[in-house]
Amino acid sequence: MVVQLACAVTLPPAFRADDILAFHRRDAQEIAERVTDTALHKGMIWAGRPACLTIAFSDGIAHAALAVDGTATEGQLAFETLVHRLLGLGQNIAAFENSYRDHPQIGVLIAQNPGLRVPVTTTPFEALTWAITGQQISVKAAVSLRRKLILATGIRHSSGLFCYPEAHQIAALTVDAIRQTGYSMTKAQTMHQLSRQIAEGALPLDEWATTPATPLAMDDIRARLLAVKGIGPWTVSYALLRGFGWLDGSLHGDVAVRRGLQKLQHSEEPIDEAQTRDWLEPFSPWRALIAAHLWALQSTTAY
Repeated sequence: MVVQLACAVTLPPAFRADDILAFHRRDAQEIAERVTDTALHKGMIWAGRPACLTIAFSDGIAHAALAVDGTATEGQLAFETLVHRLLGLGQNIAAFENSYRDHPQIGVLIAQNPGLRVPVTTTPFEALTWAITGQQISVKAAVSLRRKLILATGIRHSSGLFCYPEAHQIAALTVDAIRQTGYSMTKAQTMHQLSRQIAEGALPLDEWATTPATPLAMDDIRARLLAVKGIGPWTVSYALLRGFGWLDGSLHGDVAVRRGLQKLQHSEEPIDEAQTRDWLEPFSPWRALIAAHLWALQSTTAY
């Protein structure tokens, strides 16, 4: 396995490498991601070819390398941009914490998990399809579906790791083939329709990922994704968070977020979606980051 691209990134003080590793450690069978105490090895597709991304953490530095089966046709800058995205280094965590460290409730979240940032997927497509997969089911069930989908497309790197498919590879499957991996008919149809639109260029996710993340741009992306049957507000807000690093989606529809808010408020009564939405609203443009803090508050496996 020849390393064709590599870089070393100096990390911010107290960078939470364990959060990155935990996000990619969700599947114990490790068919597409292999995670150790200090490193991530992830199968992915780079410029149309199977590749293995390795990120190893040591002494405040992330050492990243990409081994591509064949010739890497995209260059060093694209690779370094990918690594920065995955590590969430574009997220202005210091500004958030400086603004809310003394807040009576948000300050509690920051004190319990200082420096928390959101790990991002390798592509927006991976985040969006993972969000569809996880709709209204447990993380464990979603991981199982994701694994079977990856195996169904069958793209494998020479390291042995399978690669998360691209849109055109899922679009090449029939709806029935997607259903055979365990997806409901509704989810299978949504996955197929979405993948087809992306493959045909109607939804240019990768182009959107290079667009400055302004509220106006995100609103446009949100509207276009919501037009796809089977995609709702939670799915879009989650995809914008994990796929684009957008920290202001309102995840008030997330059950784990509502449980976290109930715990934060020491409430004996469950918190509903409307209450959660109203509570999050004043914290724009940090609502999704606060949702991530509410996930962390429960010490559970987050999406």
